[in-house]
Amino acid sequence: MKPSNKSRRAFLRKSLTATAGISILPSFAISGLGHKAPSDKLNIVGIGVGGKGMHNLNAMNSENIIGLCDIDWNFSKPCFDLFPKAARYYDWRKMFDELGTSIDGVVVATADHTHAAIAATAMTMDKHVYCQKPLTHSIYESRLLTKLSENYKGATQMGNQGNSGDGVRQLCEWIWNGEIGEVKEAHAWTDRPIWPQGLERPKEAMPIPKNFDWDLFVGPAKQRPYHEIYTPWNWRGFWDFGTGAFGDMACHVMDPIYRALKLKYPTAISGSSTSLNTESAPNAEKVRFDFPEREAISAIKMPAVKVHWYDGGLMPDRPDLLPDGVPLLRDGLGGCMFIGSKDTLICDSGGFNPRLLSGRIPKVTPYLRRIAGSVKYIDGPHEQDWIRACKESPENRIKGSAHFGYAGPFNEMVLLGVLAIRLQGLHRILKWDGEQMKFTNIGRNDTMEVIQSFNFERMNGNPSWDVKRLELNAFEAAKEYIKHTYHNGWDLPALP
Repeated sequence: MKPSNKSRRAFLRKSLTATAGISILPSFAISGLGHKAPSDKLNIVGIGVGGKGMHNLNAMNSENIIGLCDIDWNFSKPCFDLFPKAARYYDWRKMFDELGTSIDGVVVATADHTHAAIAATAMTMDKHVYCQKPLTHSIYESRLLTKLSENYKGATQMGNQGNSGDGVRQLCEWIWNGEIGEVKEAHAWTDRPIWPQGLERPKEAMPIPKNFDWDLFVGPAKQRPYHEIYTPWNWRGFWDFGTGAFGDMACHVMDPIYRALKLKYPTAISGSSTSLNTESAPNAEKVRFDFPEREAISAIKMPAVKVHWYDGGLMPDRPDLLPDGVPLLRDGLGGCMFIGSKDTLICDSGGFNPRLLSGRIPKVTPYLRRIAGSVKYIDGPHEQDWIRACKESPENRIKGSAHFGYAGPFNEMVLLGVLAIRLQGLHRILKWDGEQMKFTNIGRNDTMEVIQSFNFERMNGNPSWDVKRLELNAFEAAKEYIKHTYHNGWDLPALP
């Protein structure tokens, strides 16, 4: 599906301007993104409104919802009914063409692989952008949105709502006050996936339903026949469209670790999983990140730390001080654990309910900015914090809690976890140069073997299985995973 000529010309013109380093006019001189009184309402459009996008928009119903866009109008009907006055579209580019000057903010809640193109376009149009997690599908895309957020004046926010919670702030205050000592080891886990993974590509094609635009769903991915297993919801498990349980949940679960330990780029990653194929994420996996020493916070040192991830039912070893019968997973989402030199801290997903295994309750005076109402994992406060930032002038704005300057580098770390799994066939600890976005110990001629398909059946009462394997050039595979080749007329600007 080709972009309209009008939107494509505008997108390329703005992209070239950013890349060439030409001075960018203040946003208020272009599109009125200066200060708005809190009582003034923003004009917001939503893209991908059948699932989480509807919940985000409902949490923003204090504003004017003027446009709704989704490739599946059957699945999106509840959102259309919720906002009956909003214009409806299949193609977000047509919506930008027709509503462009009247749009203040854009909510992106499509499948992972289309986040970056939509968000980047909106940002270069000087729109405020709220984008669901994971922020992007590739590391390059995350770096791009980070850089664009530095060059454009719109307010940004990634949709990991626990990031606005009071729990992660309390947790940070405890750790930065030295309550658990130096942290050299941390663990994070989730019970996801709760959708199908470990699947092969369906062999049969199905008729495309009415009120459904399959080409727009595929977007920048390689074309494939329609099958009902992909969408809604299940696209998360397929590599072309989603990032598996790790990409889907780590932006929630690992946020307290990334934030409290002041992490940025790991220097090494490694991973293993259940059976892995070229189409779909595995059913369970574990990953290790190695981070170098960071700058101390006051008198609290930030030594080199190893961070471990588990999903699909895998969990870290139970700490000795955790009482019998008390589960590590308490909230149905996940949790994390900081092992310090003085104590061990455990929290639920997003940092909620932090507690020390010693039973001691630290007496630390709160000092980090709190967001009203963000006391548990709910929609509303995180979205409203973005709206508040949108209405403030760029020069005096308090950025949203998960603005792209923070969320972009964090999302790069998350996606490296995905790559640790996809590149596990190399059977080595992968060395990572974060600044250059490249692995330093994958040679141009290195190969790895992956499963392409697996077939099991009984013949004359006896088991029979056929495993087809594929040998990939690991260097080229890693290059593609880091920065995708875009198809079907979807492309992205170069890094500013």
